[in-house]
Amino acid sequence: MERTAVNPWPWSVALGYHQGELVAGPARTLYCAGQTAMNGDGEPQHDGDLAAQLALSLDNLEAVLGEGGMTLGDLVRLTVYTTDVDLLFQHYGVLAGRLGAAGAAPATTMLGVTRLAIPTLLVELEGTAVA
Repeated sequence: MERTAVNPWPWSVALGYHQGELVAGPARTLYCAGQTAMNGDGEPQHDGDLAAQLALSLDNLEAVLGEGGMTLGDLVRLTVYTTDVDLLFQHYGVLAGRLGAAGAAPATTMLGVTRLAIPTLLVELEGTAVA
């Protein structure tokens, strides 16, 4: 087995974690850290705007997948954490549309949580991809 860190941005390494772990064997599996509405410098974006945070979280998940040579279409598992489940459902089309366009239908779990690591964040996406 071969493991490779996947980090499109260097800021997370300073915090002690990788954006993804690529594990190669008979199939390649990429375990992605939770992706939120953070810019390339690790600063939270779109305070109070769940739809915009969801879109940027998807962009960031796609960036990690791309850095590992994968796409949203390779997702086999997706966990969605949100501080407001009802509000997320109002904007679920943002997520469903992007996954559908990529031909992805990963096993998905949605969890309502009290808060995320940074209080202004409303949604976090954690995925596993296999190619």
